[in-house]
Amino acid sequence: MMRLHLVIPLLALLPVIAPGCKRDTSQSTPQSSATILEAEATFANEQHVLRMQRSEDLLKPDGWTSLIGLHWIDPGPHYVGSNADNGIRLAMGPAQFGMLDRNNNRIRLVPNRNAGLTLDGEPLSSATELKTDADEGGPSVIGFDDGKGIATVIKRGERYALRVKHADAPSRAQFAGLNYWAADPAWVVAGRFVQHPPGKTIPIANIIGTVDQVPNPGAVEFERDGKTYRIEALDEGGDELFLVFADRTNGHGSYGAGRFLDTPKADANGRVMLDFNRSYSPPCAFTAFATCPLPPPENRLDLAITAGEKAYASNLH
Repeated sequence: MMRLHLVIPLLALLPVIAPGCKRDTSQSTPQSSATILEAEATFANEQHVLRMQRSEDLLKPDGWTSLIGLHWIDPGPHYVGSNADNGIRLAMGPAQFGMLDRNNNRIRLVPNRNAGLTLDGEPLSSATELKTDADEGGPSVIGFDDGKGIATVIKRGERYALRVKHADAPSRAQFAGLNYWAADPAWVVAGRFVQHPPGKTIPIANIIGTVDQVPNPGAVEFERDGKTYRIEALDEGGDELFLVFADRTNGHGSYGAGRFLDTPKADANGRVMLDFNRSYSPPCAFTAFATCPLPPPENRLDLAITAGEKAYASNLH
C-alpha cells in the first residue's frame, strides 16, 4: 500500500498550540502572539502539503486510482485478454494477453508474442514463472500497452489474483478530488505506547473475506475529553506504526469501513504522537479492485474523530 512518509515537526508545535486548548491571547505579549500565529501558519501549510502529496500519490500512473481489475486465479490454465472469449477478461489491454497456468502455488505465464508484453521492464516473449507480492523482493511486473498498463500477481490467504492497473483507468481520469475536515491542532494527540510480548499477532480481516495474522507489537492509548481510548497497532516492517481504526464518523462523513493512520514508533519514553488530521481512507474507498484490511473489534472507537480525510465522492456511476 502506498503510504505518506513526510516527517512533520509536530513536537515543535505542541508547546505553542496545545491539543484540546483554545488560544487565549488576553495575556499575550506581541512576541508571543506572533509566535502563536507563526506556529498556526506553519501547521496549516504542513497539512496543505500533506494533502497535496496524498492526491498526487493516488493519481500516479500506478496509484490506487489506476486499478481496473482484480481477477482470481483458479487452478489450471486461463487465457487472459480484453476479448470476450478469454477466461480472465481484462477491462483494458491486448485482446490476447497470453495464458496463465496455476499449478498449486506456482503461476506461469505463457505470453502472446504479439501482445508487446514486458517483464520487470524487459521484453517478454517466452513462458516464465511469476513471483507474487508474498515473495521476497515483491511481485513480477508485467507491462503492456507501452507501459501504461501493469499486472501483478497477489496472494491473499491461499488465494491468488491478477491485479491490473492502467494509466487511462476511468477512476483516474475522472478523479473527483479529496475532501477533508478543517486541519485542527486539537487533533494532534500525545499517546502512550503499551508494548505487547514479542511475537504477538492479531487477526485482521480484509474486505475480501480472508483473515491474516499481523504483527501486533503493542497498543496506543490516548485521552480525549477525559476518556481513554486504545488502538491496537500493526507493524508492517517499517519505521512507523500502522493504525486501522473505526470511529463514529464512519458512514457519517468518513469512509464507512474505517480509516488508516501511520505514525512514528514510540520514542524512548513510550510516547507516540497521533495526528488524526493525517487519517486517510483505504484504497477500497476509490476502487472496487483493492483488498483492504478492516478495523479489528479492539479498534472500533466510541468517538467521532472529526479530522482527516472525508469519504470520497466518485464521479463514476
